[in-house]
Amino acid sequence: MELLGSTLTTTYTRPKTSHFLPAISTMASSYRNTQPALGLSPSANMWRTNSFYKSSSALPLTSSAQRENFDLVRANTTFFPSNRTMLTTRYTPDDWYKSNHNNYRESESSRKSAERLRKDTIRLMQDKEQLTRRTQENTSKNIAERVNDIVFWRSELSHEIDNMVTEIAALSEVKRRLERALAETEGPFQVSQECLYHREKRMSIDLVHDDVEKDLIKKEVEVIRSCQERMRRHLDRAVAQLLNRGAQHELEKDMSDKVSAQRIDDRCHYLRNTSDGIGYYRGIDRLDHRVSLPDSWSKFTDDNILRSQSERAASQKLRDEIEILLNTTSNEMWNQFNNVNVAFTNRISETADTKNNLQAHLAKTMQEIFQTEMLIESLKKALREKENPLKVAQTRLEERTRRPNIELCRDNPHHLVGEVREIEDTIQKLQQRLMEAENTLQTLVKTKVALEHDLSIKANSLFLDQEKCMSMRKSFPSLPRLVGYA
Repeated sequence: MELLGSTLTTTYTRPKTSHFLPAISTMASSYRNTQPALGLSPSANMWRTNSFYKSSSALPLTSSAQRENFDLVRANTTFFPSNRTMLTTRYTPDDWYKSNHNNYRESESSRKSAERLRKDTIRLMQDKEQLTRRTQENTSKNIAERVNDIVFWRSELSHEIDNMVTEIAALSEVKRRLERALAETEGPFQVSQECLYHREKRMSIDLVHDDVEKDLIKKEVEVIRSCQERMRRHLDRAVAQLLNRGAQHELEKDMSDKVSAQRIDDRCHYLRNTSDGIGYYRGIDRLDHRVSLPDSWSKFTDDNILRSQSERAASQKLRDEIEILLNTTSNEMWNQFNNVNVAFTNRISETADTKNNLQAHLAKTMQEIFQTEMLIESLKKALREKENPLKVAQTRLEERTRRPNIELCRDNPHHLVGEVREIEDTIQKLQQRLMEAENTLQTLVKTKVALEHDLSIKANSLFLDQEKCMSMRKSFPSLPRLVGYA
């Protein structure tokens, strides 16, 4: 603390402050708000030097009492120190030493507080750093364990999906065999019907109810119908089993979700404090997007696998039933076919002109069908040849749309639009012509079938039994075709 009555040099060499007296510290500002000198001994009558009054005239007074005190001192004090007759009250040396010691104690206390705060802060930073590192390591470990769990269930799902795909492929193959076998029964059934129909055209005494007719009506037709009905029932079951792919869909969806989750957790596991792409996401810790718990998560996948296993078991059972059905129906139809062939006898009558005319028309139709098929192939080839020019023109247009700023000009190359439309118009016309050719081919095919049917009727009229019936029965499918292998 600075004493009152300091010399003129001392007064002007210290920095000016906003207080009545200068600060104790040599700094312009201090952590301590010092009290004015008059506040220490307000009742004392202090004397001042002439230089003090000159310098203190520029200092602000803190209150009206202090201003009156200054006026009294000026009135009662001479302007020269030599005229002083007595000493006014000043600070004592004890006050001076006490002030210094107080400053020392406060300095030591402040330093100790700052040192204690520094040490506590350093220890806090170290503890929090270790805690943050341990927490991050535990989180990385938990993520790694979670990735292992996902990998395990992915392998289980992958294994089950492979089994399901294999089973679906096997059931699809059996279904195709059943469809082929059912389609093969249409031929023998039609043959039996045609034989009965044409044998009704026998005339005179030959129109008898013999053993051949009995076997055709009562055995062969009934056997084929019974086999077809059983095949259709099992085919409907196979179609329903294949359409019911909910288990496979759930497996694939679960697999896809786990692939995505593993990719995300792998990226999270390998994230470090120095990794790219990390950033602040305010409030993310207050959001909870969980829809499951670990137990329900694993149970969901386990239920999907159990459901898939149940579906596979039902599919395997159905495949076994279809295999047994195919073997049974093929043996029944083939045995009955042999019995009817044995019972057939020669009942022949010829009419060559009609047969020859029908065969000539059939040959012309077949030739026209061949030429129409060649035309269709030519149209398809022409359509394929237009694909690349269309792609080139459209690619050029698309690439030119990327020209920057003023370069996006409707210049001469922009007439590629006309080229694209021209090619598309050509393709449309070719497709229209292709459709017409295919319709013509269908008409020719239908005409061919009609001619063949008419030819078979005429042949049956000519060769009631052997030339018609027995020739048609030669096309009876073999055992491998009846079980769907051919």
